Amino acid sequence: MRRCYLVCYDICDPKRLRRVFKILKGYGEHWQFSIFFCVLKDIDRVRLQSDIEAETNLKEDQTMIIDMGPDEEAAREAATVLGQALPRQEIGIIVI
Repeated sequence: MRRCYLVCYDICDPKRLRRVFKILKGYGEHWQFSIFFCVLKDIDRVRLQSDIEAETNLKEDQTMIIDMGPDEEAAREAATVLGQALPRQEIGIIVI
């Protein structure tokens, strides 16, 4: 079963910041500077946390992984955006 997560991070070192950004690009959508929206299976959630822990300094950096539930549509609607809209995600559409 997949669940939706909002991942927010504050990384002090620019090298670590770039590495964490690259990791998160492999797991989800980049919503803002330090915020990603991810829809993950349980095993991928564990892998994501492990990958982030391996690249961060836990004494200097901070990452929050917020569980937004299993319903992707409801999770997306729960995000209130002021200003520029979030990028639209086309679900289930294949363009040939």
